[in-house]
Order: sequence, then C-alpha cells, then structure tokens
Amino acid sequence: MEIRSPCVVSLTWKLADAQNRALDDLAEPVEFFFGGNDLLAKVEEALAGHASGDELHLQLEPADAFGDYRPELVCFEDRKLFTEPVETGMAYEGLPKGHATPGMPADVIYIVTEIYPSHVVLDGNHPLAGMALRLHIKVRAVRDATEAEIEARSVGDGPVTVLASAPGRSGGTTLH
Repeated sequence: MEIRSPCVVSLTWKLADAQNRALDDLAEPVEFFFGGNDLLAKVEEALAGHASGDELHLQLEPADAFGDYRPELVCFEDRKLFTEPVETGMAYEGLPKGHATPGMPADVIYIVTEIYPSHVVLDGNHPLAGMALRLHIKVRAVRDATEAEIEARSVGDGPVTVLASAPGRSGGTTLH
C-alpha cells in the first residue's frame, strides 16, 4: 500500500544532529497517522508515495523541524514558586502561579535548565529548537486508518506524538 492521506504508517528511525551525533533511535516500529498531527510536515511530504520497506534520508532545517531557538522564551523565576524537589529537566505547562516575567506565553512547556539558590532558569524552547536534524526513516508497514483515527487525526490518545510540531506551535506536543 502506498502512503497517502489518510493512512497509518509504522516507522523506525535514527535521528542525529547536523554533526551526526545520535539524538534518538526509534528501534521498535511505532504507528503514526499520516495526514494529521503525528508527524512534521516535511516528514509527511517526504513519506508521501512511499511503501513498506522504503528507506528515506532527510535533512531538516530548524524551520522544518522545531523552529529557531528563541532567547525570549528563557526566563528566571524565584525558586520559592516551585514545590520541592526541583530538578533540571523537569517540565511545566506554563509558568508557575505568581511568576514575575511579564509577556511569557502561557501555552508553552517550560523546561528547568538550571537551578540556583535564589532562582530557577526556565526555557520554553523545544529541546531541538535551532538544530538542523538528520533523519534516517524506515517504513515498516502502511495500513488504512480507522474511522476513529481519521476523526482524531492521530493514532492513539496519549501524548506519545513523536516528531510533531514543537510545544506552543500549532498542532504539536512533544518529542518522545
């Protein structure tokens, strides 16, 4: 079966940065809805017309992946606003109640990047923002989408969307 919208594709991949440093290895096949919210637009564009067994090598520039790094999405908040324990890598939907940084978007996932005795550094950029990415994809299977998948424009109901748009951008969630 040829990949066309709407359908479900089962993929494996290896993701690396522009210097070929490994970032992610999806070794076990995972299903994604093709023609919806599960994959980046450039990944869908490249997959269109392919079939089970095909392999693709993609170079994704930041604009086609998780966007440019935006320093204005980094802020410093009083450590007292966070319940203990606060650890590097923790994620928060929006800023904590009582935050002091005006103008920060509320619909962004903020990651704790640094912790100091008096404050916490939060970054609202996707961890892969600003990076060119190399993606080696293997198409493992292609099937017709169910009515429920077509209605949801996604496979499954959890936040396991991979290679979707960055948080805070239209249609997106997270990198697994």
